[in-house]
Amino acid sequence: MINRLFPHPILTVMLTITWLFLAHSSSLNSILFGLFLGIVIPIGTAPFWPDRPALRNPLMIVEYIMVVMWDIVVANIEVARIILFKPNKDMRPAWVTVPLQLTSPEAITVLAGTITLTPGTVTAMISADGSCLLVHCLHTDNPDAVVAEIKNRYERRLLKAFR
Repeated sequence: MINRLFPHPILTVMLTITWLFLAHSSSLNSILFGLFLGIVIPIGTAPFWPDRPALRNPLMIVEYIMVVMWDIVVANIEVARIILFKPNKDMRPAWVTVPLQLTSPEAITVLAGTITLTPGTVTAMISADGSCLLVHCLHTDNPDAVVAEIKNRYERRLLKAFR
């Protein structure tokens, strides 16, 4: 019964919180309407998610989000510094291939989105077999270090979070 009412409990919570932010209100009406949306939308979309991703460690997602938020702030500062102070002749853009241990399409999508959200990098392509990502870096002296950082900071946490 509870699985039918909340087929995607994390989505329910996220939709409710998103509604409260969009409504810019925490009144009882806003909370109730947010919960209504958080329940109805997942129920309506459940048939389209037959193989929904299974989270092994939901708390790892919280840690992941905190790391990503911190990295976005730091990367914004680094990119601003590069743009403002680094001459074009000293720029070292690079394409790097990130081999993946992740197999879940949802986890790979989260990783690719995270790379793109972080200023200075963008995911350009995923291989046909899903085994690697092609990433463009605005500036790097060591492409192998970029790959190692992506695998250590992001992929490692996603491996722990998703089954």
